[in-house]
Amino acid sequence: AKDYELRQYETAKWVSTVIRGETQKEAMRQGFWKLFRYIQGKNEKEMKIDMTVPVTCLVKSGCTDFKISFFVPFEHQDCPPQPTDADVFIEERKAAALFVRSFSGFASPEKYAEEADTLARILRNRGQPFHEDFFYTAGYDSPFKLFNRNNEVWYFKK
Repeated sequence: AKDYELRQYETAKWVSTVIRGETQKEAMRQGFWKLFRYIQGKNEKEMKIDMTVPVTCLVKSGCTDFKISFFVPFEHQDCPPQPTDADVFIEERKAAALFVRSFSGFASPEKYAEEADTLARILRNRGQPFHEDFFYTAGYDSPFKLFNRNNEVWYFKK
């Protein structure tokens, strides 16, 4: 469809942290820095790991807990170094089909929510079953990139 796509993602490991009781913007800031410290060597092997994209944020309806995640690079998927920060963990996300809506520009929590609402409305209108109680935001660009930015919202297909 021109306004969204259906993607199949394979099982993969992500390094994640949950920030509780903050705004989404503040949770993204805090979570990003916790995960950035992990890839800069705050892990059991004191290993620097390349930054990957996307950076995701799990948003649950009516919840002020946000899970921020970095994709673990392919060369570390089999055995990622364990975090030394108790708030950071490795998670394995199972293979899944995702409905994805892409958009450009600087993405605020409000813009992500607006795009997620649009995608949910389109999916309902087309009779596509999906998990409506949560979505992921996905950002692909450094904060220093000014143009041609790529952002997405993801809903999991039922």
